[in-house]
Amino acid sequence: MDNHKPSLINKLFGKLSGSLLPENMDALRELLRQCHAQEMLDSDTLARLENVLKFNQMQVRDVMISRAQMDVIKTTDSIERIMAYVVDTAHSRFPVIADDKDHVIGILHAKDLLKFALNPEQFKLESLTRPPVFVPEGKSLTILLKEFQEQHNHMAIVVDEYGGISGLVTFEDLMEEIVGKIEDEFDEEEDNIFPVSAERWQIKATTEINDFNQYFDTNFSTEEADTIGGLVIHELGHLPVRGEKVVVGDWLFTVARADKRRLHTLMAMRVKADGAAE
Repeated sequence: MDNHKPSLINKLFGKLSGSLLPENMDALRELLRQCHAQEMLDSDTLARLENVLKFNQMQVRDVMISRAQMDVIKTTDSIERIMAYVVDTAHSRFPVIADDKDHVIGILHAKDLLKFALNPEQFKLESLTRPPVFVPEGKSLTILLKEFQEQHNHMAIVVDEYGGISGLVTFEDLMEEIVGKIEDEFDEEEDNIFPVSAERWQIKATTEINDFNQYFDTNFSTEEADTIGGLVIHELGHLPVRGEKVVVGDWLFTVARADKRRLHTLMAMRVKADGAAE
């Protein structure tokens, strides 16, 4: 095996003359796979290197969170409403809007709210709002990553060719394209059902319906779905986006976290017969 290593390394990095440098991206990928076949790279390293090559060709529009999925804070929201929303959505940063999502005036960091938990009367949203960074849909991810690092920024608002808001992109979105899914604090929570307050629970979408029924003494059927996420998707008739709500039986489910491929986290609370929250 060692007899092959020098030639593979030379192929991978090229001689000083550059005569053995890969002619194109496909050739470079093939060299990386040869290194993996010769056990010079493990599978995780190969996957990340291939992700880097793909990353270099991607634009913001390829990874951004769409406008419809943006969780935002309104300038008219009270401190109580904002804190409840932060808990429900489990984000660390929020765009702050004036009239609608086309009028993003700043970014709110959830950590800045902590000092007002015991002194809500002192809260002034405008004093906490940080200037937003706007980027075009066609911006290179490589360039944006460099700007995020240089400016110590973690979120940018994405605009289309006409200047309208089309979504947002975060530092985490970029990193996940290279290293894969990054689990956050809520993903690390071992319990599928986690009480947020006396009346509200955070539910992993993968929670088995039978486990939900046992925990809450409910009787949801498993005929159409096996998990709570599957039940919500069945009721809505589509893969939901963050913020969507649906009432199933006497429970109100709000989508707290979802992406283009799957539903991750729900917030659940009991409702009265008229549909109002208890």
